Amino acid sequence: MPILDLSITKRALLGGVAATALTIALAPYSAAFAQEAAPTSSGSVDVADLMKPGPLPEMALGKADAPVKIVEYMSMTCPHCAHFHNTTFDAIKTKYVDSGKVQFIIREFPFDPAAAAAFMLARTNPTKPTEASTPDQYFAMVSMLFKQQQSWAAATDVRAALLQMSKLAGFSEEGFVTCLTNQKLLDDVNATMQRGAKDFGVNSTPTFIINGKRYSGDMTVDSLSKIIDSAA
Repeated sequence: MPILDLSITKRALLGGVAATALTIALAPYSAAFAQEAAPTSSGSVDVADLMKPGPLPEMALGKADAPVKIVEYMSMTCPHCAHFHNTTFDAIKTKYVDSGKVQFIIREFPFDPAAAAAFMLARTNPTKPTEASTPDQYFAMVSMLFKQQQSWAAATDVRAALLQMSKLAGFSEEGFVTCLTNQKLLDDVNATMQRGAKDFGVNSTPTFIINGKRYSGDMTVDSLSKIIDSAA
């Protein structure tokens, strides 16, 4: 599925209002972007191109020289992404990442302003909002937001719900606003999504690229383990 214009604008992100009273609108989620699929590859990409530095620092867990590299493109408002991270990710991390067999990388692919805002918060150091988060901070924020996805992504007031979530992670309200008015960060999130679509054929979430082979859809521990074991 070609994607021609993936940019989420600051105006859309902030709802066109002042930063001191910013509002994040949650766009309706399209089921077309969250397809469940059997663990069969939908194509291949060049691993060297895939691993070239992108617009944002790589958020990775595991050894850089691990024999299997998994790049996940995901959206924070995608229910299938949340299901994967809430039910599968921890077991895969214990079994393969912690053992040195897999390096697991997350790349942003937001489909709406709320997802973009959530990624921006994950990318920001909560106690120093002018600085980037560490991978540990990033993965912890992603995990918290996925566990609480229904409480913020489907909220009537998404801005207030995300502010509450961010405060649990250590943000002040001022830091929250500083993060979500960071134009460069928003541009880089957009660029990460555009690169995934144009260069690597990503058009649904979650999409996993495992040693160069692309797989679309949520996966169980068993199905992902089979792919990892065959790739190692």
